Amino acid sequence: MRILLVAYDNDSYVSWFPQGLAYIASACLKAGHEVEIYNQDVYHWPEAHLTDLLNREHYDFIGVSACGGYYQYRKVLKISEAINSSKHRPFYVLGGHLGAPEPGYFLKKTSADVIVIGEGEITAMNLLESLERKRPLNSVNGIAFLENGEFVQTPRQSLIEDIDEIPFPAWKLFPIDHYALIRMPRIKNSERCMPVLSGRGCHFRCNFCYRMDEGFRGRSPESIVEEVRILKKDYAISYITFSDELLMSSTQRTVELCESFIRNKLDIKWDCNGRLNYAKSDVLRLMKEAGCVFINYGIESMDEQALRNMNKALTVKQIVNGIESTLAAGISPGFNIIFGNIGETAESLRLGVEFLLKYDDHSQMRTIRPVTPYPGSPLYYYAIEKGLLKDCESFYEQKHVNSDLLSVNFTDLSDDEFHQVLYQANQKLLLNYYSAQIEKTNEVLHQLYIEKDPLFRGFRQT
Repeated sequence: MRILLVAYDNDSYVSWFPQGLAYIASACLKAGHEVEIYNQDVYHWPEAHLTDLLNREHYDFIGVSACGGYYQYRKVLKISEAINSSKHRPFYVLGGHLGAPEPGYFLKKTSADVIVIGEGEITAMNLLESLERKRPLNSVNGIAFLENGEFVQTPRQSLIEDIDEIPFPAWKLFPIDHYALIRMPRIKNSERCMPVLSGRGCHFRCNFCYRMDEGFRGRSPESIVEEVRILKKDYAISYITFSDELLMSSTQRTVELCESFIRNKLDIKWDCNGRLNYAKSDVLRLMKEAGCVFINYGIESMDEQALRNMNKALTVKQIVNGIESTLAAGISPGFNIIFGNIGETAESLRLGVEFLLKYDDHSQMRTIRPVTPYPGSPLYYYAIEKGLLKDCESFYEQKHVNSDLLSVNFTDLSDDEFHQVLYQANQKLLLNYYSAQIEKTNEVLHQLYIEKDPLFRGFRQT
């Protein structure tokens, strides 16, 4: 079959490599299908461009994948309209986190033929085979569709237990020279970066997180090393950003990965998402030796009760100790704090700001956003149960209009009071960040004119 996979435009100057599509593309190629990528993300084509392409060319199947979010929601509606208005409309499939929690709503909203729920490699292949052989859709697990106007959802597709068996992403179909320019913390202008997925899923159950599949499945160190070596050899990649939810899924796994990187002399810089209860001094020193320069941590709050309410499985003491140990190891920490979860107050926010001002090493600009109860998360169903939210339509059409604005208020503050304290908090954080940038620039000036630094190459911005 002739397949078109759409990488949607997320309004970024340099886009994140669409790993999910690349894995699906690889599975399709392995099964003998013809695959093309529609890179709206790179070229910023308007939706009319996609309609024109579909009018000129004949594709059997078109796939779109998107995560949950106000921007993604509205973008997918536009792309769906472009697909549905084409003369040679292909069989249209929507995948990813956006449609999976509420497939009935999204089937009606997008007029997609099928929504894939959960991990897509096996499901997509089974769906393509059923279309080729003209089998009924209900023979395919892991999908939802409308049949004579009635909603149908088939049983979930079993997870791929050994994810080392999944073919590497189909990099050759994508303009890697574009994606390699993505900038990450502590990366040099001359370094080329690509994401790698070291595992799938997460052991933890934070109340604001939606996860399509249960549990955690990690790749073997050997498989990860092989992928990194290919990226270095074929695409001159010198910085890896591990994009999975939690590379630091346990102390043992983190140590095994780092020892493998060192033993195989990977000689590459990398960052990852981490967990502060595993951020021990000996582990962090090993990570540093293995090339880690940045660990992105989900802190969420510095209010002890709020951490318990959100089921974070972290304490304030663990957070402080972990951040101090990370800085002591010479690794930059990423600070993710959200505000407005169940039981939080203005004092909760003040504690978060105080913490950031004390420990931030300014490797990234950080602001605090409101917590958002994305469909599928426990917080979403709590909001519906408490009458704070009606349904998926009210969430996307009325409530969630921007990630930096309040969608559902779980605090005792009024909406105006909530935004006022968040304004004041982020004002402090941004002023602190830019003050640090001015100080760094003054240091450069001193090196240039007072120390006569011959290596200075102009005041550049990435």
